[in-house]
Amino acid sequence: MGLGNKSLSLVMIVRDEESCLPRCLDSAAALADEIVIVDTGSTDRTVEIAREYDAVIFSFPWGNDFAAARNFSVEKATMDWVLWLDADEEIAPESLDLSIESGLLEQYDALAVPLVNFFGKTVDHDQVVQIAQPRLFKNHLGFRFENQIHEWLNISSAYAQTRVGFLDLVIYHYGYMDPLVENKQKSERNVNLLLQDLKEDKDHAWTHYYLAGEYYRRRKFTDAFEHVNRSIILFLQNGIIPPPSMLYSLKYSILIETDSWEGAWPGIKSAVKMFPDYVDLTFYMGVILYHKKMFKEALACFQKCIEMGEENLNYLCVKGLGSFRAWHFLGLCYEALQNIQEALSAYQKALVAAPGFAPASESISKLLEQHPDAIW
Repeated sequence: MGLGNKSLSLVMIVRDEESCLPRCLDSAAALADEIVIVDTGSTDRTVEIAREYDAVIFSFPWGNDFAAARNFSVEKATMDWVLWLDADEEIAPESLDLSIESGLLEQYDALAVPLVNFFGKTVDHDQVVQIAQPRLFKNHLGFRFENQIHEWLNISSAYAQTRVGFLDLVIYHYGYMDPLVENKQKSERNVNLLLQDLKEDKDHAWTHYYLAGEYYRRRKFTDAFEHVNRSIILFLQNGIIPPPSMLYSLKYSILIETDSWEGAWPGIKSAVKMFPDYVDLTFYMGVILYHKKMFKEALACFQKCIEMGEENLNYLCVKGLGSFRAWHFLGLCYEALQNIQEALSAYQKALVAAPGFAPASESISKLLEQHPDAIW
């Protein structure tokens, strides 16, 4: 991969990342004309490792402000374009041969790329959450990061008519996997910073959303539900109608996790109406209908999910909700409707899409045990 006649600065902020920094830099070093590393107080071999990659290294005093550190790194970048990564990320190997057309760099000011977030105990490419996120941008145009935690690039306010394109440069993110979260006590740190942010800025809609996400990962569903609802209310009060789609995805994920089928119905219908092209919400409506034993209505939802697919990375999407997970629930619906052969076919299609998807294998075994005459 290369930027043609344009140069690229890779910028990163790091602290005690010796375990994952080599993986990140191995994946990205060949793409960059310079590597800018901003260290916020490492006590391990992080800085030494960065030197091995000929990085330009700066120290920055940590003040519980990710945006400030990230903006400092951008200020030190000298090339035409900037790519920002975290140490717990890497550029996917299949993307390294990607060739960027020069016209793309002239046509746009920033480029969003697929960000693939792994979760769970081990790396499983079927257990990810995906979204397109701006990761490359032209230098010296006024792009900056905002928000002390869960910082974002000021794409919409950098300057008038910012042009954002899409580049299929896949980035893998491992930071939300169980071992990393537990080892770095990441969730506890994030919650403390977010609660402090609430004290300083009073009510802020995004802060409540991020708190809800942290509590959800810790399975503190009552707290998560309280904060996601507060976030929705604040967005509405600020005239943002509808509020961001990911709030509704989180809200109904919480209700499903707590088996709150009556609490989720019929509100989910309004969420789907607001975001008819968001496959996750249609899937959640199907799950809610299934548990309310409205099997024919649920069947229609999961069929719609298959039609929609899961390529729309404008939304935060769980992999499988437009493919193998939807096929599995289609099978469950068919089985509930006593259409055994269709159920078996749906389970098989789930396994074709994701051969390692255990729920589909288990459903097939159970169905064949109960219906040995089914055609396999």
